[in-house]
Amino acid sequence: MTGLDEFPTGWQTALALVAHPDDPEYGMAAAVARWTGEGRRVVYALASSGEAGIAGMAPEQAGPLREDEQRASARIVGVDEVEFWGFPDSEIRNTPELRERIGETIRRVAPEVILSLYGGPEWAPGAPNQRDHMEFSAAVLDAYDALPADARPRWLFENGPHPTHAVDVEAQVPAAIDALSAHRVYLEVLDPTTPVADQARAQVDRTTTPRDDFDGRRAACFELKRVTG
Repeated sequence: MTGLDEFPTGWQTALALVAHPDDPEYGMAAAVARWTGEGRRVVYALASSGEAGIAGMAPEQAGPLREDEQRASARIVGVDEVEFWGFPDSEIRNTPELRERIGETIRRVAPEVILSLYGGPEWAPGAPNQRDHMEFSAAVLDAYDALPADARPRWLFENGPHPTHAVDVEAQVPAAIDALSAHRVYLEVLDPTTPVADQARAQVDRTTTPRDDFDGRRAACFELKRVTG
């Protein structure tokens, strides 16, 4: 099995670009906790407020609630810069407006690293990706490519099933579980029969499993999609 590369270390600021609240917690949060613990800055930017994501709850109630849960979750892993852009949940598309917002945010935050969502059609056979995620991922890549070369962050990674790089997160697994558990109302509605902490633990275990291609270490994994310089 081909080994994964260590995630780059020569950077200070990362920008996580995602579609919905809870997206960072389904794969990135353990790595984020490690990086902020090392003194690095991580900024979260979310296209939507996830207002369509809680069954039986009106969007005008669900959106603010999910924003609050995301801010609480981010604080657990050391992120205190979280912004929501107001694009419509479940209707995110790769539009000029979205690409412009992504490009503006990249220029403003000036990160060396971008973390984005997986854009492929399936996570695994029979496990389709969400359309919002695919459209958003495509918009991030298009916006990055449209930037002048001197304005592009050095690295752009996606958090997905075909990793090229990994971060040892053994010590950060408890924080990642707590971060996902902070989406309490969302998870309670998503699966009313399983305690929130158990849901969170199972998801974090799946995304930080010890890997034979990373010396048996527990890892958060990323696929390098773009590199400049």
